Amino acid sequence: MAQRRWSWARGRVLAGPAVLTAGLLVFHRLVPNSVGRVGSLLEVFLPWLGLVVVVLLVVALLRRSATALVALLLPAAAWTYLFGGLLLPAGESGPRELVVVQHNVGDVNTDPAGTARALAEARPDLIALQELVPAALPVYGRTLAREYPHHAVRGTVGLWSRHPLTGARALDIKPRDITEPWSRGLRAVVHTPYGEVAAYVAHLPSVRVGAGGLTSARRDESAGLLGEAVAAEPLGTVILLGDLNGTVDDRGLSPLTSRMNVARRGFAFSFPAGLPLARIDQVMARSATVTGIRALPATGSDHLPVTARITLR
Repeated sequence: MAQRRWSWARGRVLAGPAVLTAGLLVFHRLVPNSVGRVGSLLEVFLPWLGLVVVVLLVVALLRRSATALVALLLPAAAWTYLFGGLLLPAGESGPRELVVVQHNVGDVNTDPAGTARALAEARPDLIALQELVPAALPVYGRTLAREYPHHAVRGTVGLWSRHPLTGARALDIKPRDITEPWSRGLRAVVHTPYGEVAAYVAHLPSVRVGAGGLTSARRDESAGLLGEAVAAEPLGTVILLGDLNGTVDDRGLSPLTSRMNVARRGFAFSFPAGLPLARIDQVMARSATVTGIRALPATGSDHLPVTARITLR
């Protein structure tokens, strides 16, 4: 049987989805959020458009379509520009570096002691936790006390540190329509060997995906309040650790991502723990660089912990 030759005539239908995928990658900010926050929903899963490129590539190769292959250069280049750098190694440790761990430990976690030990194994300087419930809080405190003698807890969020902490206070990031007690923000000053750093720990409201799209109004409002707090922070260097219930591409977090640096290396998908599809647990910094981020093994939570290296300036 004669081998099928490459053709410019075949695959024109495949070229359409390829160009559309490239357009969504490059111009995702133009997708409106007015109905169901479709734009934000797209941005949550934006890296996964790379799978669309792979599928189209396989079909193009099977059909031996030169037209489709050329068209696929557009989304491939767009994806590489947006996300290719995250695949590169983080590089060597620097002299002015902090290692941090961020984890939503889960309010139904049945093994808080094991979770705390697992986080400490990463040997971080700072550990930020969310969904701290009263019954589990003493367990985290006892388990982390020896290596992390300095800690602050406000509401359901906490920070454990190898270095002294001062000025710990709650952050008011509660959306206006929440009337019950709700405290999910914390700010403290960490006295590191390299100078003072303002550390923020936050847990933004959850979002839901349903038939009507993404429900993120509360999350977006809380992100705006947190962004204002960061903007008003008098210390130059700021580190933010939190379950922000959004990816760094999600425009709902733009009050934060427009003011802070995000990880340059690593995808570190953290949720859901059983099949991680997105990183909603974030580490950001101002006047510092998040040089790399990665996910840690599962604990008793529905989130994976993430650890990041931060180079101070």
